[in-house]
Amino acid sequence: MIEPLFFEPVFKERIWGGKSLTSFGYHIPSEQTGECWAFAAHQNGQSIVQNGTYKGLSLGELWGKHRELFGNVEGDRFPLLTKILDANQDLSVQVHPDDDYAHEHENGELGKTECWYVIDCQENAEIIYGHHAKTKEELISMIESKQWDQLLRRVKVKPGDFFYVPSGTVHAIGKGILILETQQNSDTTYRLYDYDRTDAQGNLRELHLEKSIDVIDVPFTAKQPTIQYEKIDDLHVTLFIESPFFSVKKWDLAGTVSLKQEKPFLLISVINGEGHIFTNGNEYALKKGDHLLLPDQFGDFQLSGHIECIVSNL
Repeated sequence: MIEPLFFEPVFKERIWGGKSLTSFGYHIPSEQTGECWAFAAHQNGQSIVQNGTYKGLSLGELWGKHRELFGNVEGDRFPLLTKILDANQDLSVQVHPDDDYAHEHENGELGKTECWYVIDCQENAEIIYGHHAKTKEELISMIESKQWDQLLRRVKVKPGDFFYVPSGTVHAIGKGILILETQQNSDTTYRLYDYDRTDAQGNLRELHLEKSIDVIDVPFTAKQPTIQYEKIDDLHVTLFIESPFFSVKKWDLAGTVSLKQEKPFLLISVINGEGHIFTNGNEYALKKGDHLLLPDQFGDFQLSGHIECIVSNL
C-alpha cells in the first residue's frame, strides 16, 4: 500500500533562535531554538519517518534504499531541505555559493539556492535582500571600510511574502520573522557580517569574507518570479516559483478538493489549520506542524478541512 509518510523534524539551537516553534506544537530543546529541519537528509540532520512500513527510517536511508518512492530520480543525495526558521534576533548577513564553486571549495558539497515564505512577523520587520554596490571594486571597498548601512539593501516584510534567494544573493532574515525555507540540500553558508556580535566568551563569530566576495553577484538584481494563481474546487493554489532546483506552491483549502500526485515526490508542510487526507480508502489527520511526503505513484487523493500548506517538489 502506498501511504503518505509523516516526518519527525530535527531541531537546531541557534544564538538567534527563540521559542516561536512551539506554536506548531513542537517540543523544542530550548528557548533558543532557531531551526526546524522538516525534510532533511543531510549529514548535519536527518528527519525520521513516523508511520507505516518505513517507520524509524531516516529520509536519507529512505532515499538510499527505496529510490522507487522518489520516482527513481537520480542523484547521490536527496535534493531538497525544508526548514522553519524562528529569527528571535537578526541572523548574520550571508551569501551562498553555486554548485560549481561549492563542489570545488567545499569538498563536493552542493551550492545553495533557497526561497522564503514569511509565515508570520512583527510589524515593520525587515530582511536584508541584496546590496547597493555597482561593481566588485565598490563592493570590496564598502566591505573593507565597514559601510554596512550603505551597502546592505533592506526590505520590509509582511506575512504571506515570498522571496527567491538564488546563490550569490546577499541576504539575512531580520528579528521577529518566522519563515519556511525551501532550499537545495546543502549547509554551505558564507558569513559576510555579524553585527560585531560576540559569544559568551567574548569571541566574534567566524566570517568568510574572501569566499563571500568571490561568489556575491554584482550588481544585485532581484530575481523575483511572477506569482501565478489557480483555483481547483475549494483549493486556492499559489505558484511562487518553478526553478531548476525546486517548485514551491501554497495551498489554501476551505472545504474539499480532489487531486492527483503526478510528481516523483511531493513535500507538504502544514503551516496552519487542520484537515484530513484520504487515499485508497484510508484517512489521515493533518494538523499545523505536520510534514508529509507523498511518494511516487501516490495517485488520486482528497483533502478536506481548513488548512494552509507549503508544497514543494523537483
